[in-house]
Amino acid sequence: MTNKKSKFEFKDNRPFITKVKEFAQSMLFWRARSKGMISTRNIQWDDIRAVFFPKDFYEKYQYLGSVPYTEKGDLFKAIYPLILAMDYEAKPKFCPRWFLRFLHLFGCDNSIVRVRNRFLHDLSRKLTKGILIWDYKTKWCDYDLRISISSPKYLQDLADDIEHGFYSRGKQEELVEQILKLDPNASIIGGSIKRLQKQLEELEEKLELKNWDVTLLDGLEDEL
Repeated sequence: MTNKKSKFEFKDNRPFITKVKEFAQSMLFWRARSKGMISTRNIQWDDIRAVFFPKDFYEKYQYLGSVPYTEKGDLFKAIYPLILAMDYEAKPKFCPRWFLRFLHLFGCDNSIVRVRNRFLHDLSRKLTKGILIWDYKTKWCDYDLRISISSPKYLQDLADDIEHGFYSRGKQEELVEQILKLDPNASIIGGSIKRLQKQLEELEEKLELKNWDVTLLDGLEDEL
């Protein structure tokens, strides 16, 4: 009796290394899951790479939450010392940073609001003492920085000082620009918003009075 091959028979011709790689993917790279309006994300090879071999500032400290994506610009320079201070306080001495990134990925879905695995999420929060940067942004103008973090008071004080300093420098630059626009030869003494604001107001009053005198003289000449 001869055995006939089934037309549905499938022969796997993939190389062994490909089989191993795809098996590892099936074990490690959990697919996105949805529950109601909440959905997790697909984990890719690049996410795993970032855990063990971060290539930039964001990937290195992303376990802290909404850290800057780019290392350029005034915002990054302002927030940079805060992130380093948060990392110093959040990372236990016995715990490697890659493990915190691992927990953030598989427990928190690399997010500040999602929970992928409750046990890993809670472990992440316990190890880091709940220290997290929720958001940073400028609101009414490009120097009006707002920072939102969960942290001990001394870190919150640091964030407040960064906000005030960033605003002060930005506001002073704006006032200096306005003063020099009215009087390119004006003597500028920085370091105080109040002093520069007073200098600008006095200059505006002086120019307004000068323009009023010119208008009055022109009116008198017309009458004569």
